[in-house]
Order: sequence, then C-alpha cells, then structure tokens
Amino acid sequence: MAKYDFDEIIPRRGTNSVKWDEEPAADILPMWVADMDFRTAPCVVEALHRKVDHGIYGYATVPKSYYDAVTGWFARRHDWAPESGWILPVTGVIPALSAILRALTRPGDQVLMLTPVYNHFFIAIDNSGCKPAECELICRDNTYTVDFDALERQAADPGVKLMLLCNPHNPAGRVWTPEELRRIGDICLRHDVFVVADEIHCELVMPGFRYTPFASLSEEFCRRSVTCASPSKAFNLAGLQVANIFAADAKIREKITRALEINETGMISPFAIEALTAAYNEGAEWLDALNAYLRENYLALRDYFARNLPQFPVLPLEGTYLAWIDCRATGLSSDALTEKLLGEGRLHVNSGAMYGAAGEGFIRLNIACPRKLLDEGLERLKRTLLD
Repeated sequence: MAKYDFDEIIPRRGTNSVKWDEEPAADILPMWVADMDFRTAPCVVEALHRKVDHGIYGYATVPKSYYDAVTGWFARRHDWAPESGWILPVTGVIPALSAILRALTRPGDQVLMLTPVYNHFFIAIDNSGCKPAECELICRDNTYTVDFDALERQAADPGVKLMLLCNPHNPAGRVWTPEELRRIGDICLRHDVFVVADEIHCELVMPGFRYTPFASLSEEFCRRSVTCASPSKAFNLAGLQVANIFAADAKIREKITRALEINETGMISPFAIEALTAAYNEGAEWLDALNAYLRENYLALRDYFARNLPQFPVLPLEGTYLAWIDCRATGLSSDALTEKLLGEGRLHVNSGAMYGAAGEGFIRLNIACPRKLLDEGLERLKRTLLD
C-alpha cells in the first residue's frame, strides 16, 4: 500500500472558488466540495492515456466489458450480483436522481428523506414539482440513528410515494447496518413507498464498518427500489461524468430509460467507459490504500479537535470522507460561521444549513486531502473559531 503517494500536493484548478461560476482565489483552502485532492488510481490514468493515444474521441457504445466490470466489482467487493440488464449508464448520480423522479413521481407527490441529507436531494425534489417530507435523524450521544416511529408515520401518509435513501449517509457519516436498512425497507414496503438508494459513497467505508447495498437484502427490496452508484467519489472521477442506475424491475427500468432520453443524460463518454472499467477491474488495492489514508486523516482531525477545540464535537465517521462537526457552541448560525471561516480564515467549508433544518449549527469538512493540507485547514479553523 505504501507505493501510493497520498501525501503529494497537487495544485487545484477551480475548486478554490467560492462558487462554480467565479474565478478561483489562490489564498482560499477548499475543503468543501465532495471530491479529492488525490490523483486517481494509476490503473485509471494508464487506461485514459491509452484512450488519448488512440486519438478518436467520438461517440461510444457501452461495451459488454463495461457491464462485466460493474457486475464483477459489486459481486467481489460487496457480495451483490446485479444483472447486466439492470444497468442504465448515466452521466452522474444527480442527473440519475432527476430522471428517476421524473419517471416515478407526479408533481405534488411527497418524497421522504432522512435529514440532514445531501442538498441536491432537495433540489431534485423541487425541480420535479414534488414536495420534501423530512424525517429528522436522532442525534444522541454524538451519533445519528433513525427515528423509526417517525419514519413509519410519515411513510403512512398517502401523499408519500418515494423515499430517497442516502447509503452511506451524507453528511452524517453513517454506514447503515443491514438491520437498519431492513427496518427502513419493511416500512416502505408496508406503505407502498418506492426506495431510491443513492449509494455513491459506497466504496468509502472506514475499517470496522461494511456497506450493504439496500437492494441486496431481499428480492422484494430489489424489485421495489433502484440504486444509483458511481466510481466518481472513490476514484476521484467526477469530472468524467459516469454513474449507473440499477433497476431490476423491467417496467420501472423502461420508465427511467424514457426519462433519461428526455433529459438527454444517458450517453456517457469513451473516457468515462475506460475509467470506470479500469477502476472496477484493477483499482481495489489502490482503494484499500485510500481508505486507510482517509482513516488516518479522520483520526488526526478527531484528535486535533479533542486537544484544541473540545467544545466542538466531531461526529463519528463510518463512511465518506466528509467530517460532520457540531459547532453550536459558537452561537452562530451555520451560514454565519462558514462566512466567517471563509472571510477571516480563507477556509471554505459547507454550511450545515444547506442539508436541511436538521443540519443547522453544523459544518461539513472534506478530509480527502494530503495530511499537510488537512493540518493547515485545521489551524485556520482553530484561529478563526477561537478569535
């Protein structure tokens, strides 16, 4: 594992801007958007070099080898054997969610979520003309659990047609256990609520925890759900725009296919095909090394807060590389705090408020960077918080 250099500092281009449409500022340290400051796996770089050298970058038909790479990866890595025919390639999980909501809901339907949760869930729901139904997670003893009684009550509302499930959960950092997923699934089955599982962070799991694909737990769960997954987070491929929808039910799959055609987001690039195939066929060792490095970064962050900022609890990180930090002791709103960190500390983090009302008072901090950058970010955070 030591042959992979995660300590190399590589200049970033663009993500140190405060907004996507602004010019980057050289003095801002970006620890916000969910991508990494690491080079991707060497096998992916080599595959992309081969494609560049080929010199033809036109439209691409997704080959059988792509589907074999996907199904083989999930069988080996996650003990789940989706069929090739279930897979719908798409340019990203966000376009996938948009297409799925278009296909499976009508304007006015309610969409259930466990909050705080990934902010694009709210955007996708709003864009589809649906309404969010928030079931707040219980935060007790510095960790999050599902309020199953509240979830049952909300799922029983006839207006709730679909649930967006984040597994592993962003930003709470939970890797849901099989028991938790079964309880969620049973509630949804009882009330005829269709589950859409966003499992984009599935490869990013800390030692001692194990990701369980929701659809792997039973035939009924598989038939009454679709899963969205991508190598983009784990292998730092977001710019290549590649993801997959797994839909076991043929009628559901047909509806989603039509929505992808309407949205024109179902055609992936030849570079995306090569990158995903290489990552899933050859990238397991690199991914193991990455997860070990992320674990050390998390422990360093947790210990730093315990020594220097004990009034700001860092929640346990079971999965993802996104630390969730309780900053309510500042007395500031999440938005005010992030503005202070940016303006005074030149540190860009995410406001907890963007993940729903349940995220107020928290910030989200990306630890997928070389240790030297993490140390610098923590120093900036300390100086600003204690000023």
